Amino acid sequence: MKPTGRSNRVKPGAGKRVLVVNDTQEILELFQEILEELGFAVEIMSYAPRELEQVRAVDPDIVILDLIFGPRELEGWQLLQKLRMDRQFESLPVIVCSAAVREVGEQEGYLTEQGVLVVLKPFTVSQLEEAVRRAVTMADQRRAPVSTKSASRRRLATPASPKKET
Repeated sequence: MKPTGRSNRVKPGAGKRVLVVNDTQEILELFQEILEELGFAVEIMSYAPRELEQVRAVDPDIVILDLIFGPRELEGWQLLQKLRMDRQFESLPVIVCSAAVREVGEQEGYLTEQGVLVVLKPFTVSQLEEAVRRAVTMADQRRAPVSTKSASRRRLATPASPKKET
């Protein structure tokens, strides 16, 4: 592999684990190569019946998910739904890659609300890298301990119990 000129840049993936889910082995290998160059520990996975168990075993900081449309379209959507319905992963940063511009456009509000980043195919390495950098920021916020200051603000915002009349 020839040098890409990126070696002097800070690697956003240092200490982070990313799980890439796709149904094409060659695409998985390309993602792995790109993400390892960015410093990530990369796990790759194809869609499977017990995929949520596989996600738990990896315990990723970020998931990159191929959102498929057509005869197998439910696979990507179902995994995204499973992640959002699982307390361990409900705020896990997810990057969705899709060539279905119209369909993703129709779901853009929902995806944004769910904290899902979208990269439309075909995309460049730079576009993927930008989405990954944003997801790293989201992952850091997700795993950051709650500060005492914000915890005390939450306590102050909680309604006081009614006083008993004596």
